[in-house]
Amino acid sequence: MAPKKADPISDKARALNSEIAALEAEIKKLDTQLSRTSTPKYRSTALPQGATIPRAAEKPAPPPKSEPVFEDLKRGPLTPGNDLATPEIYNDLGVRKYDLPALWNRICNYLHGPSARNPRLISLLAVGTVQGLQPLRKEKRVARNRVILLATVFFAIMLGTLLLWLKHR
Repeated sequence: MAPKKADPISDKARALNSEIAALEAEIKKLDTQLSRTSTPKYRSTALPQGATIPRAAEKPAPPPKSEPVFEDLKRGPLTPGNDLATPEIYNDLGVRKYDLPALWNRICNYLHGPSARNPRLISLLAVGTVQGLQPLRKEKRVARNRVILLATVFFAIMLGTLLLWLKHR
């Protein structure tokens, strides 16, 4: 009978477990060294390589205030006189101009939707090589047929409404 082959996953798991055990032992060792020192020591920020200075006794923290403190944020509406506003987006009367190119770009970006995060997966879905998932071609065809059906129903309703309106006129 042939000897059983070693499983690479279990070998890797054993190696990682032994490494974790070594790190935990090192953490315990460092923790005991840290707990031996009674007062924390700090180095001077002016001389980072200098000797450590023992920390003086702390003052007790002040009790928390019962009411929150609010600061005044000197912000106003975006007007031509405000520093936050850019003057070219307002007309002479101080009313914001209507930006048609920006509106068109927002509409186009909304209709296009987000870009694909994984183009390889999209190509696999389009071809239909992923088992258990329908190809993207079929989904597009179903969506296209649904839109055509809805447009036809909408057209029929509008045509019927128009004919009724013309008949009673």
